[in-house]
Amino acid sequence: MSSILSVSALNTYISFKLKNDPKLKGIAVKGEISDISINRNSGHIFFTLTDGSSNIRAVMFSQNASRLNFYPEAGQAVIAFGGVDVYERNGVYQLNCTQLVPDGKGAEYLALAQLKEQLSKEGIFSKPKKPLPKYPARIAVVTSPSGAAIHDVKSTVTRRYPLAEVMLFPATVQGMEAPTSISGALKLADNSESDVIILTRGGGSDDDLSCFNTRAVVMAIYACKTPVVSAVGHEVDLTLSDLVADVRAATPTAAAELCTPDMSAIFSEISRLKQEISRLTDRKLYALSSSVSSFKSVIEALSPENKLARTEYQLNSMRESMKSSISHRLRLYEAQISGFRNTLSAADPMNILGKGYALIYKDSHLVTESSGLSGRIQIVMKDGQAEAEVLESNEE
Repeated sequence: MSSILSVSALNTYISFKLKNDPKLKGIAVKGEISDISINRNSGHIFFTLTDGSSNIRAVMFSQNASRLNFYPEAGQAVIAFGGVDVYERNGVYQLNCTQLVPDGKGAEYLALAQLKEQLSKEGIFSKPKKPLPKYPARIAVVTSPSGAAIHDVKSTVTRRYPLAEVMLFPATVQGMEAPTSISGALKLADNSESDVIILTRGGGSDDDLSCFNTRAVVMAIYACKTPVVSAVGHEVDLTLSDLVADVRAATPTAAAELCTPDMSAIFSEISRLKQEISRLTDRKLYALSSSVSSFKSVIEALSPENKLARTEYQLNSMRESMKSSISHRLRLYEAQISGFRNTLSAADPMNILGKGYALIYKDSHLVTESSGLSGRIQIVMKDGQAEAEVLESNEE
């Protein structure tokens, strides 16, 4: 016997099995709507599909319901696309509806879904998107020459960025001839040396916009080397052209705004940059001026002329200092010589003799003592000398 399961576990297991059954994914169910209700707060749609014999509950969540281009009502025959799911809390299986179309549009929607899937597998939608030019000189517009779209684009470009040239490449944007006409116009626009291409037309029914869901138009956009902005229909309309284009815009006016800068914003930015450049220039000039002053001081300090002048000044100072020092030294020497002269003068024997003294020599020797003195002596006086005879000498 198998294990005992809780109700929640059983519902979870059934939900897992249904969600992972490939046959219950991406299915289309045809029936008539009954018991429909729309949650005004969440936007979810809850309804029942019936074929007269059986019923199935269905839910369409707000993110999918918001893309509906018709208002579903009770009694309306529709085809619901989605997968089978289980509402585990009540144990009720239901159809999780991702797309809902009137019964007559079912074949068209299936063909579109198949083409979309095929193009996606070929990598058409995953091609890297080209950036839009910031300042376009030429804008190519592929649209009907008689529609309002070209007028909206031109007036928006003139208002925002009149420097850009708008070139119209007329095309039929509705009917059997439209895919060929649009493809040819896109090729011409791509070879016109334009900076960006706007593919656009106003709103319309699904049939009106069907040409933008064709392989021919998608591949023409894919082949463009120039960035392409797709602005087809209203904001709720999403075509294959929107998916392959580099940028999608909600309206022709929005496309023109995406492709052009705002001149007033440019002028404001220029004014800001001008002020910034002026501020940076002043600061740079001040720094350079300070550097020049510093270099000038260094150059002046190292200048041979200035260095010679300083050397000459130092030499003159040294010369004056030496003169002063020598003069001082000479005065000292003169004072010393004068002192020596006075000392010598005071000690000069001739000067002493002038005072009445005399020198006595005995045999050419100066006599300093009277003891034993006898015989002839020479007496030297101031004005001459004389010879004498010593008759007697006393020691006193």
